[in-house]
Amino acid sequence: MTTTSPRGGIAALFRRKPVEEIETGPDAGGTGLSRTLTLRQLTAIGVGGIIGAGIFSLAGQVANETAGPAVLLSFLVAGVASAAAAFSYAEFAGLIPRAGSAYTYGYVVLGELVGWLIGWDLLLEYTAIVAVVAIGISGYFNDLLGFLGLSLPEWMLGAPGTESDGLPPGTHKVDLFAMLLCLLIAFVLNRGMRNAARAETALVYLKVGVVLLVVVVGAFHIDAGNYSPFAPFGLAGIFTGAATVFFAVFGYDAMSTAAEESQDSQKHMPKAILYSLAISMVLYVLACLVLTGMVDYTRIDGEAAFSQAFADVGLPLVGLIVAVGAILGILTVLFTFLMGATRVGYAMSRDGLLPPWFSKTSEKHRVPNRITWVLGVASALIAGFLPIGEAAELTNIGILLAFVVVCIAVVVLRYRRPDLPRSFRCPGMPVVPIIGVVFSLWLITFLDPQTWLRFAVWFLIGLVIYLVYGRRRSKLAPGNEVSPGPGGP
Repeated sequence: MTTTSPRGGIAALFRRKPVEEIETGPDAGGTGLSRTLTLRQLTAIGVGGIIGAGIFSLAGQVANETAGPAVLLSFLVAGVASAAAAFSYAEFAGLIPRAGSAYTYGYVVLGELVGWLIGWDLLLEYTAIVAVVAIGISGYFNDLLGFLGLSLPEWMLGAPGTESDGLPPGTHKVDLFAMLLCLLIAFVLNRGMRNAARAETALVYLKVGVVLLVVVVGAFHIDAGNYSPFAPFGLAGIFTGAATVFFAVFGYDAMSTAAEESQDSQKHMPKAILYSLAISMVLYVLACLVLTGMVDYTRIDGEAAFSQAFADVGLPLVGLIVAVGAILGILTVLFTFLMGATRVGYAMSRDGLLPPWFSKTSEKHRVPNRITWVLGVASALIAGFLPIGEAAELTNIGILLAFVVVCIAVVVLRYRRPDLPRSFRCPGMPVVPIIGVVFSLWLITFLDPQTWLRFAVWFLIGLVIYLVYGRRRSKLAPGNEVSPGPGGP
């Protein structure tokens, strides 16, 4: 395999995987991954990753505490910023139809060290998102059972311990229910992408149906007076709300890691990225419009906004249906991000930056079953033993940095290699990607210093692993090259 940079010394840290060898190299055709995903299934995976707890709880919280009825503007601002990154992802998805998403794009354009650090970062971020969502579902499910006069046993929930439990006050119990959810998703993913995608698509249809139910039924109970004042917290509230809900409008990035499992990746992946974001934004805005019209923003329940809103207007049964749909629908987020994490790890292993054991695939189901179980267990351990607040602190910064890398890389490659055939071209070059970079960096400034500290520690660990193992074992390192297959450059 040829590279586009020297191999020795510091220069070796920035050696790049040639774009021309993406489709022709030996690891392009013999990976063992099954190309089964249709455009509809890819779009469903994207929608499944984007629409989650954000629409069922975060919208209400931001409306109540930060933006008022102008929460729909917060979603629009966040959507515009996310679209800037989505256009960049779409161009790369059509140009580089490989597993790994931001890791692979960074590796091809900015070099091995950048690719490694983004990949290492996404392994933690995606895995932590799975854990956070699992903890959230655990709480939602118990609340739903409480509505029915039932409850999960306390030993299955990660609530704080009490003296009556024989535990010191403040001790965190193991959230067994959340752990089982993580392992269940790993099991489903290991049954093969075709079956897993069918289950994901069915749940996405259910989730979209629930949102449409909210919009249609809720529209008959809108009181226009609830929209006044429309922006009680001013522009500052709208933009602060945008920073908060931004984390509810990505998910297409994790979906793009499945490029090698798409039937026609170069054609379908860009469309799926843009379709999933567009569908999700329309649903978010309509749901926010209905929610803030049904209930005065000061009375919106931040934890169960829609269920409580329907109860307030005398429709508790609809609220119950929404609660059930929300729980089942949020499962799709677990699927999308655990799939994303496993495909990033798989790609890193195949490139030699992680041990080859992790890139082995199941002969029967043609999925990377080993890395799926490893990350499934890791997410289960995080979900079981960390409170949701501590787990959530692991999730935000890495996604934003991945957006920064992808937006920069798409500009660099456009001007470095304008001749490359692109099935989709990011519009407004270079303004649109720059908007993505600026907005992502701006959002990073909102993050807690503890988040930066955890991130720095994780990066340091990753850097040591790369220097000790990955730099020498990389497929691009001297002596490790593999010649391109037939038809290669």
